[in-house]
Amino acid sequence: MSSIKQFDSVQSLSSFLGQPVISSETVVIDQEMIDKFAKLTLDSQWIHVDPERAKLESPYGHTIAHGFLLLSLLSHWQTSCIAFPGATMALNYGFDKIRFTAPVPSGSRVSAKFVLAKVEETRPGQARCTWNVTIDVKGALRPSVHAEWVIMVRYEKAGPR
Repeated sequence: MSSIKQFDSVQSLSSFLGQPVISSETVVIDQEMIDKFAKLTLDSQWIHVDPERAKLESPYGHTIAHGFLLLSLLSHWQTSCIAFPGATMALNYGFDKIRFTAPVPSGSRVSAKFVLAKVEETRPGQARCTWNVTIDVKGALRPSVHAEWVIMVRYEKAGPR
């Protein structure tokens, strides 16, 4: 498991801008995980859930993970390598950009890399942070996902606007 980078204030976040990448732990995305995700989301497209058909008809020769499965793992990956001690809230605020650039074959070892790109203090003790994220398959030539992920972090209770 990777070491956890801690941000205990808006200032500590701001001071980290331009610093090196933070790497998450690795997760194996196997067929069982893909099948459970398909069932949960009602997305049972054959390229994800039918290994025999994928072997014959897919350009990849095997099943691949859903792009949204990868995005759903970002919270896990983030907490495996980034912490906000003292924060009263850390909230997924959304995405400004997402690109799925390479498949994630079933059975892949996958991790995420986070680079803090922007910190906007929206009120005292609260910041909207934009992270440039890449999701990588171990041994692949290029990342599978590029995303600009926005997280809102509050360190103290902010008063009414």
